[in-house]
Amino acid sequence: MSLATAKPRALLLVENNPYPQDFRVRREAETLESHNFDVTVIAPRGPGQSWTERAGRVSVYRFPRPPAGTSVLGYAVEFGFATLAMLLLSLWVAIRKGVDVVHAANPPDTLFVIGAALKLVGASFIFDHHDLSPEIYASRGHRAPNAAVSKALLALERCSFALADVVISTNESYKAVAIQRGKKKPESVVVVRNGPPLSFLAMTPDPRLQGRAAFLVGYVGTIGPQDGLDRWVAAVSDLVRTLGRTDFLAVVIGDGDALADMRSMIERLDLGKYFHFTGRLNEERVREVLSSVHICVQPDPSSPLNDRSTMAKTMEYMALGKPTVAFDLPETRYSAGGAALYATPNDTLEFARRVCELMDQPELCAELSRAGRQRVEEWLAWEHSIPRLLDAYRKALEPRGRLRTRGTSRSS
Repeated sequence: MSLATAKPRALLLVENNPYPQDFRVRREAETLESHNFDVTVIAPRGPGQSWTERAGRVSVYRFPRPPAGTSVLGYAVEFGFATLAMLLLSLWVAIRKGVDVVHAANPPDTLFVIGAALKLVGASFIFDHHDLSPEIYASRGHRAPNAAVSKALLALERCSFALADVVISTNESYKAVAIQRGKKKPESVVVVRNGPPLSFLAMTPDPRLQGRAAFLVGYVGTIGPQDGLDRWVAAVSDLVRTLGRTDFLAVVIGDGDALADMRSMIERLDLGKYFHFTGRLNEERVREVLSSVHICVQPDPSSPLNDRSTMAKTMEYMALGKPTVAFDLPETRYSAGGAALYATPNDTLEFARRVCELMDQPELCAELSRAGRQRVEEWLAWEHSIPRLLDAYRKALEPRGRLRTRGTSRSS
């Protein structure tokens, strides 16, 4: 599909990551710009970033990033401030050059307020459903979730679905949530998967890193209570104490509010010499470090959130041809297929055994490596999602007469 020369004006909203560091939003913005959209992004300001800039041909407006919440009150303050700041910037953009589509990525599920405000002046609203906020809340603490908070999160999610002209879901499980819990019609929900681009290829390994152990085992991602790094620490303990492996180094790329707890757990278990933390890295450095490891892990435990979620890290592992070990979760198996070895969900000893299998079987590693890269090239790469993203915009814009197509037929 080719989009009209009228240049529809898209306003993309992201609260939980700076731009262009948020890979998905950056790919969406650059895709839309390359298909004749006038694109503006509103995002939190990262360290050293300017308040406004042109990133390529994408206009970026930034707001002061509030302190990250660590309690219900803290999250309310964080998201309330961010929503207000983004609303004011959105109104400024609308006054200056107009907005045809408001495209809000969650979390939080409060950005429908901005969609509602701009719908009053004729804009369409796309809800880009990145995460299941009620399930995130339920999975982040050891205590039983507060019923009032859970109900509030479900209400905010319902408002986001109700206001949306189109919902973008990252996989079929999220689409089912939009249809069943959000009461959306199936034709108004478009699956746009979150794969890396075909250009996400292995780089020359870092010899300084590779020289530190016979086997490097990589992890990349957010380090939150729901992300399972504690399961990987427990599996490393099983590798060392039960299986007798000491010839490896666990390389952890990322940051998050559970990092301090992970470091304390590692110190308590006396596993410090088996871990190397890099912190948060840019995309090129992530590729370089992951290109240096031999095996990758996805230790996300089974939960109502993780069972339905597609982990971007796993598709990046496959794009780089890295054999992977994961817990056997429905969406993980759907994405990785035969490119991973699976352990019974939440069984850290079995997880450690699967890692050992890959350490001891280079032929199996090569087989998984080929299978992973092939799945990316044939199905999972971002290039396969581009027609679906454009289809979502067509659905949002056509009823309002702001989209014209020309030339080629539409593919989905």
